[in-house]
Amino acid sequence: MKLCMFHPVDHPMQRGWVGRIDGEHVVELAAQTLQSFFTGGGAAREHADFRIDGVQFLAPVLHPPAVRVFEDETSFWFANPAAMVGPGAEVGGAQILLPRVAAIVGADGALGGFTGFAEWRDPTRTPPKDRDFALGLGPAVVTPDELEAPVDVTVRVDGVERLRGRSDVDWKAVRDLAAEGTRLYPGDLLAGPALGEVDVSAGTAVEIEVSGVGILEQTVAS
Repeated sequence: MKLCMFHPVDHPMQRGWVGRIDGEHVVELAAQTLQSFFTGGGAAREHADFRIDGVQFLAPVLHPPAVRVFEDETSFWFANPAAMVGPGAEVGGAQILLPRVAAIVGADGALGGFTGFAEWRDPTRTPPKDRDFALGLGPAVVTPDELEAPVDVTVRVDGVERLRGRSDVDWKAVRDLAAEGTRLYPGDLLAGPALGEVDVSAGTAVEIEVSGVGILEQTVAS
């Protein structure tokens, strides 16, 4: 299943609605958030149907309980849950992009789905503030039964391909390490290792395409 958070273009909302992507359509589901959809067993009543070109995708998880960013399958650091920005966002201060694939925790600590993850950094700031301001997420979430591994990731800046990589993560190992000695909550994010590093300039448009997930579009503020 391919899921998203969205709002109709002509009816902006901060949180939006949960949707199921079906070809060129998005079907609204009766769940308040993606987390509640997962904890409700991955099923919900269907409501309105929208053309995909008439909706704006949002960050699949706007306020994750925790964000763990893995350098490899044996180590991670915590990121700022308040830094999430979704598709179409303008990112200020960014000069470096590290594209990743992220897992979203669902019910009972299991992995609910996978999405694109853009780690933005500003090398003019002192660590860890250099990576504390923007974490891109989206545009959609693919459930584990439909994820085709390995996952190909392509980064384009102003339409020019700048990076191509392949994410082949042992997600069970990542999830097990994250859960060791603690509890995972629905909506927790587990970002896999970066697939490279791309320098970006002010005023540029960036696309992070994740196979099976879609294209996360964001712009760097001029």
